[in-house]
Amino acid sequence: MSRTARKAPATPDRDSDAALENRPLVGDIRLLGRILGDVIREQEGRKAFALIERVRQLSVACRLKQDAGAGRTLGRLLKRLSGDQMVSVIRAFSYFSHLANIAEDRHQLRQRAQQEAQGELQDGALQLSLRRLADAGVSERQIAASLAHAHLSPVLTAHPTEVQRKSILDAERAIAVLIAQRDSLHLESERAQNELLIRARVTQLWQTRMLRTVRLSVLDEIDNALSYYQTTFLRQLPRVYAELEQALPGQTVAPFLRMGHWIGGDRDGNPNVTAATLASAFERQAEVALRFYLTEVHELGAELSLSQLLAGVSDELAALAARSPDANPHRVDEAYRRALIGIYARLAATLQAFTGQEALRHAVEPQPAYASAEEFLADLRVIEASLRSHHAEALVVPRLAPLIRAVQVFGFHLATIDLRQSSDRHAAVVAELLQVARLHVDYLALDEAGRRGILLSLLDDARPLRVVDHAYTQATTDELAVFATARDALACYGPAAIRHSIVSHTEEVSDLLELLLLLKETGLMQGTLADAARSSLIVVPLFETIGDLRRAVGIMREFLALPGMLDMVLRSGGEQEVMLGYSDSNKDGGFFTSNWELYRAETELVELFAPLRKKGLVLRLFHGRGGTVGRGGGPNFQAILAQPPGTVNGQLRVTEQGEVITSKYAHPDIGRRNLETLVAATLEASLLHARPGSAGSVPEEFLQAAAELSRLGFAAYRQLVYETPGFSEYFFAATPIREIAGLKIGSRPPSRPRQAGGALRIEDLRAIPWTFSWGQCRVALPGWAGFGSAVEGYLGRNGPGRKRRLALLQRMYRQWPFFRTLLSNMDMVLAKSDLHIAARYVELVEDRRLGKRLFGIIQAEWQRSSKALGLITGESRRLAGNSALARSIEHRFPYLDPLNHLQVELMRRYRSRGDTDPEAERVRTGIHLSINGVAAGLRNTG
Repeated sequence: MSRTARKAPATPDRDSDAALENRPLVGDIRLLGRILGDVIREQEGRKAFALIERVRQLSVACRLKQDAGAGRTLGRLLKRLSGDQMVSVIRAFSYFSHLANIAEDRHQLRQRAQQEAQGELQDGALQLSLRRLADAGVSERQIAASLAHAHLSPVLTAHPTEVQRKSILDAERAIAVLIAQRDSLHLESERAQNELLIRARVTQLWQTRMLRTVRLSVLDEIDNALSYYQTTFLRQLPRVYAELEQALPGQTVAPFLRMGHWIGGDRDGNPNVTAATLASAFERQAEVALRFYLTEVHELGAELSLSQLLAGVSDELAALAARSPDANPHRVDEAYRRALIGIYARLAATLQAFTGQEALRHAVEPQPAYASAEEFLADLRVIEASLRSHHAEALVVPRLAPLIRAVQVFGFHLATIDLRQSSDRHAAVVAELLQVARLHVDYLALDEAGRRGILLSLLDDARPLRVVDHAYTQATTDELAVFATARDALACYGPAAIRHSIVSHTEEVSDLLELLLLLKETGLMQGTLADAARSSLIVVPLFETIGDLRRAVGIMREFLALPGMLDMVLRSGGEQEVMLGYSDSNKDGGFFTSNWELYRAETELVELFAPLRKKGLVLRLFHGRGGTVGRGGGPNFQAILAQPPGTVNGQLRVTEQGEVITSKYAHPDIGRRNLETLVAATLEASLLHARPGSAGSVPEEFLQAAAELSRLGFAAYRQLVYETPGFSEYFFAATPIREIAGLKIGSRPPSRPRQAGGALRIEDLRAIPWTFSWGQCRVALPGWAGFGSAVEGYLGRNGPGRKRRLALLQRMYRQWPFFRTLLSNMDMVLAKSDLHIAARYVELVEDRRLGKRLFGIIQAEWQRSSKALGLITGESRRLAGNSALARSIEHRFPYLDPLNHLQVELMRRYRSRGDTDPEAERVRTGIHLSINGVAAGLRNTG
């Protein structure tokens, strides 16, 4: 809890109940802390352990007991430490944060299991939503019909906010399994053995390098993402479907929930993503899917030992078994096994054809590869039908049904890969193609009307633009090669392998036409606009800045009104996706304005597409959310329900980024709960708030008040960040942005290219490191800045008008999910911020007067925002409605504070001494370790 927020008033009953409820959590944390301490004492010596323990005691006294003397003593102690001592302390407190995360995740699952066992929690999020739908009169048939036309997809991205190495994550997964096992161990000898195994893994952690020595490659990022399929998605997604099927008996549940990826296809600002990495992404994804199927088919063969002497089989199953190359006389009466051996052989051939890799087992002669996942699925359906028709339906449930669902969802491609590139890169390629073809000497100099004219004429011309044997620039060659690879992937892995091509920085209709022209040039668009054109990929605009969001509906209206365009979109599948960027809009206009402009853009887009739905055109919104509130983060369930009425409608894609992927999906059970929550929220948003004018419609006075808050908040935010003299200098000095740039945490550069010799500006930064830096120094400015000034300006001075306007804001908080979710998220941000810690970073600003002045402005806005939040919600303390998170913060922050103090001291040393200092490398390592530890402690930092 922030020191500037008041603590909750204590009551004996509440405190005793909470203590009892959290006793297992406290026990796990103490166990892991004790083991970590033992390992440190063993590995580093008693003096090192004593130092770490002293730091811990002082930090706890400073944080929980508000002991100012302890704080001063801690500060003096940390300043006297050598570089090696600092690194040792940082590693200790960083690993404690990691272990505390494991304990909290386990406690979350433990509480749920206990509630289910005691009958206190009979339904999960999905079951509760289905019950609410039933209570509202929505039938099971209507739910199934809605899912038949739905498209829901979490999209994993590789943005550089996940600072953990995979080796660390793997060791932590092993510890999580061991901690979970303790709940079922009752013999002292069993618990002692379990503790020894935990100690082994903690020792592994301590002796494993926490930081990468080289920057991740794109292939590394691909492999990291694929690890979540093996631990979670391949098995847990079918379980989500099974829960739906059980809740909707007699209804067919379509495969509406699928996975998406940017990794390998996101070229925006990342020169390391090429046609080769895209091809590798497809190949590696196919290998993960096929090896999973091979394992499941092998296990299924062991389970289906049914003899035809005891139970019959269908004619189709008999024919499938007859085609199998298995001639083992011991299985002559075991048709299911023979059929599965043949299926395994075909899968092995498919693996070899797609990836060049061999299956683990080769019991029979090679067979022809499957041409598609549908062929494999058809064979599995034959087995299923035979079992169901011969009194063996019970054998379908354990493994065959989940395998069938997995094949429906993952196919041979595993996940749909998106292409993404900046509009200016597309424009440059088009310009070169036109210049070489002597169609226009300077396309980039044309205005919007000129560009549209030439692009539309070319889209109506069946002839290619490229000149045979001409040596195009490497940039153009590389871009066209990516599209060619996408075309090959569609032919190899099927239409679900790649479906979207996203245009970053969409500012004009011509940005979309340029992409279409490149699709046409590479065979991904067939025909012409005037003659039955069809596109293999959906052209997806990405609206990112405040200005872009305000122009979104106009651009889409003009785009779809172009001659032949709507017909082409309908002919190509009838889907139009629009992506909305949370990160850049927040960095551009501030927390409240970003969310309000996103809300407005969504509402306007739904109104634009409403009459087009009758023609068969489906609008799908793709939300580019990050981990922090400043980047659209926060609980998914509330975020989806807070969308404007009618904007979900069964169609939703949302990015999952950085450390949020780990926190949501590293543990299988937690991963399944998060997937269920995503489905539950989508169903409620689609069927309970289906259309504007329904029960979810918003009063006009709410909208007007939000618009005014946005106007005022935008002005306050822009004045602070972009118009306050010295703010840029302050930011680059008082946050670890420069040090974050040196972390080997992603293949993508942290800032956009700038002119040679030019100073780095806030405008040049990508939104992710901007947000990440503010989180590290515990200010978290993107999650609240401008809100306090907006509310203060809106309420005005004392009087009847002020009371009336405050009452309106309070009613908005109670009745409007959008407003309530925004304030709930800001509440979390303010609770995780700490201006006492942030004040230490001000010491890093060389111009002391500037640092003091700017921090004073920031501090005043923080206070205004905190006060405004309290006025509207009626709560004077942070996280009043989220006691679990409040307790988590209260317990973990004493262990997080030393990391910030040490980070400041190390940054001061490094910046003052530079690379010439003998300890420079050790100091730099310490800084990077502290960044890792703070990120782990805060959990949603990027």
